[in-house]
Amino acid sequence: MAMTITDGVSPTFSSASTRASNLHFCFWNSTQRLTSVAFDRLTSRKFGIDVKLKATVNPYSYTEEVRPEERKSLTDFLVEAGDFVRSDGGDSGPPRWFSPLECGARAPGSPLLLYLPGIDGTGLGLIRQHKRLGEIFDIWCLHFPVKDRTPARDLVKLIEKTVRSEHYHFPNRPIYIVGESIGASLALDVAASNPDIDLVLILANPVTRFNNFMLQPLLGLLEILPDEVPSLITENFRFNQEMFETMLNETDAVQMGRGLLGDFFATSSNLPTLIRIFPKDTLLWKLQLLKSASASANSQMDTVNAQTLILLSGRDQWLMNKEDIERLRGALPRCEVRELEHNGQFLFLEDGVDLVTIIKRAYYYRRGKSLDYISDYILPTPFEFKEYEESQRLLTAVTSPVFLSTLNNGAVVRSLAGIPSEGPVLYVGNHMLLGIELHAIAVHFLKERNILLRGLAHPLMFTKKFGSKLPDMQLYDLFRIIGAVPVSGMNFYKLLRSKAHVALYPGGVREALHRKGEEYKLFWPEHSEFVRIASKFGAKIIPYGAVGEDDLCEMVLDYDDQMKIPFLKNLIEEITQDSVNLSDENIWLGTMKKANWENKICMCLE
Repeated sequence: MAMTITDGVSPTFSSASTRASNLHFCFWNSTQRLTSVAFDRLTSRKFGIDVKLKATVNPYSYTEEVRPEERKSLTDFLVEAGDFVRSDGGDSGPPRWFSPLECGARAPGSPLLLYLPGIDGTGLGLIRQHKRLGEIFDIWCLHFPVKDRTPARDLVKLIEKTVRSEHYHFPNRPIYIVGESIGASLALDVAASNPDIDLVLILANPVTRFNNFMLQPLLGLLEILPDEVPSLITENFRFNQEMFETMLNETDAVQMGRGLLGDFFATSSNLPTLIRIFPKDTLLWKLQLLKSASASANSQMDTVNAQTLILLSGRDQWLMNKEDIERLRGALPRCEVRELEHNGQFLFLEDGVDLVTIIKRAYYYRRGKSLDYISDYILPTPFEFKEYEESQRLLTAVTSPVFLSTLNNGAVVRSLAGIPSEGPVLYVGNHMLLGIELHAIAVHFLKERNILLRGLAHPLMFTKKFGSKLPDMQLYDLFRIIGAVPVSGMNFYKLLRSKAHVALYPGGVREALHRKGEEYKLFWPEHSEFVRIASKFGAKIIPYGAVGEDDLCEMVLDYDDQMKIPFLKNLIEEITQDSVNLSDENIWLGTMKKANWENKICMCLE
């Protein structure tokens, strides 16, 4: 990979960074349609296209063979890191920014993303994420030369200079900072010093308190080891993957090292590169840098006002513990924590970790001062849709949903053929128990008609107070990536204005959490404003009914029964108080019995 490096505030770019046509942009605009009969003329010089294209295939119809987008590998990381830290010792000079060339083409108005590296310092920690991130961000990566000894305070000043310059030129755009270990501490320090700048922090395994139990013995060991030890290992002992695996299998005490270091020893040829990245004096300096940076960030934690997303590895946590994270979550006013339980210390280099998908699921992507759930939404890729579909496979098998729609001539067909292609369209229906019918509707609309149905959902799926008993936000990831929007008059207005297909349930939570004897009962308000707003945009209103789900099971305890049990009553009242009440509704805990799997869900759209 070729890239241009500069010592200035911003990186310089090569003309080669302009990519040719990248048809992934079709997933960018939530109102863009790719149906079997649609034609579109693309005249964007930026993408080098001025031809008439005919989209003949629905990308969501056949997802069985869809695979994740091919990305660079760990070997690519080591090869490109070797280009930085050349064996002739040329990797010197001050820290500098660079922009990876594969991040050339991006959507209009994309915000800046600054990547602050972890203990390796190469700035290549996002190498497996560059391609997708480069479509929605302007990416600059910070590189620490191996011989650089810039103290933490001066590193913070360098980052602040870039942040303030970008904010001056684009005051209405957020600035994203992605940091790992050392980089995460530096990011918190920058945010603490610039509370008036709109920053979004994405911190992977942040270290805010030095783990003396693990690191102090390591520092002592490094200080007494001779400088020649690494080269002796590689040249005389022929250290390789087989020996490393044998070492790991001999004792449980080093089980931690399997995930943390095992991948880096995939071949013995990787070891010289690792030794050039981590010579003894550099590793000592990085650990001391981590100690000072984490101490500085910890002392200013109360002044951080940035929106923050913390990503935690489920294993190999040798630099931090969960108590530190809980303290961090409590100190940051706008913080969300997500745990990737099957991944190790180097999150962004591992298989199965897609930072763009994580950002989309968390609804952390925005291009302005506040999140716009309509214009900032990015359509799911075919692989993301496949993951959503697979997550609903058991539910689909159990309920066997059937869809009926009415054609213009009045004929009722067992398909969605009667649904108009162009919006705005408003679908008004009834909630069955827990509202699980919406999953089947979302899947079938995309698979059969390539129509994204934007469902208006309860706000509790999008916000949660610290310490609340409400479910974790990750539980609602699938709703968000498939296009769910917090119900509000403004969001409803914007959706219709953008000619979207919108699903509305006037009965709300009360209808989805109905009680015994209320099967298929509607709880619609007497006076609904949605008709007036829909008529303003000339939206087609399609009423539909869903039946079958309430026949699958019989309720054992409803809200009235649970409120008679003291500990359940207290829990329900606490959860209800934490949630955003849109009307006279209460959250309750449903329990069912007597499942009848022979019933189906049937949805009829008139």
